[in-house]
Amino acid sequence: MPEIKIAFWGTSRFSVIVLDKMAQNGILPSLIITAPPRKKGRGLEMSQSDVKVWADAHHVPTLEPEKLDAEFCFRLSTFDFGLFVIASYGKIVPRTVLDLPKYGTLNVHPSLLPKLRGASPIQSGILEDVPLFSSHETGVTIMLIDEKVDHGPIVAQEKIIIPNWPPQGLELEETLGILGGKLLAKTIPLWIAGTITPKDQDHDQATYTKKMTSGSGQIYLDDDPVRMYRKIRAFDTWPRAYFITERNGKDMRVVITEAHVSDGKLILDRVIPEGKKEMLYEDFVRGQRGS
Repeated sequence: MPEIKIAFWGTSRFSVIVLDKMAQNGILPSLIITAPPRKKGRGLEMSQSDVKVWADAHHVPTLEPEKLDAEFCFRLSTFDFGLFVIASYGKIVPRTVLDLPKYGTLNVHPSLLPKLRGASPIQSGILEDVPLFSSHETGVTIMLIDEKVDHGPIVAQEKIIIPNWPPQGLELEETLGILGGKLLAKTIPLWIAGTITPKDQDHDQATYTKKMTSGSGQIYLDDDPVRMYRKIRAFDTWPRAYFITERNGKDMRVVITEAHVSDGKLILDRVIPEGKKEMLYEDFVRGQRGS
């Protein structure tokens, strides 16, 4: 592969997994662009993105723009990059930026495009109407970004069968991140060499996901058991699956950490009541009855 400078755009844990696989295969970005520090946790302390932490550990310079404005775009144009790679960056990158590199901008997307376009392919995939505990096909796509969301031609795609569906969100993120990172490392030299012809997506088959919010994980204990179980599996990190109950005349948020389905019923195993530590659900119910 000819010597070119690569800029990597990413923010989340998925981005870090992809970066790890790139580095293990001898491809290290010259620059990493990630989101600026954000307030996190109960203390709302300023925290760097997962990608910023990774970049510092691997001595890769970073930029953390608050806005992708004209000044930033001009600054980026002076670096003479050959390729941009985007993996879960979290912002829409302007077309004027995407077209800067000689070899364009590739995106690593954790679904088999055109299925599950948009902001939440991993969680939305788990929420899909797939028979419980069956094997299910999913995968990753590397596409050439155009002006529309997850719309560009496919450069590479790899499928994988996940047994005992649905997995937990964190587990699926890990699996698809590793798959995507390996596929990207294999694809970049071929793309640069000009031996890959991009293939247009079948846009008539496209499906779309929505951006999740902090309220997306709420469930109602009288709802469909399978739907609730999917939410608990999909939202195992953020936004945690939870229900609202009453205690001492006040609403209490109870996060569900473990559950299972038995005889068509949802069985809660472990929960975190608001302001308390994780406990067995049966202990929580016992405490509610005694309050």
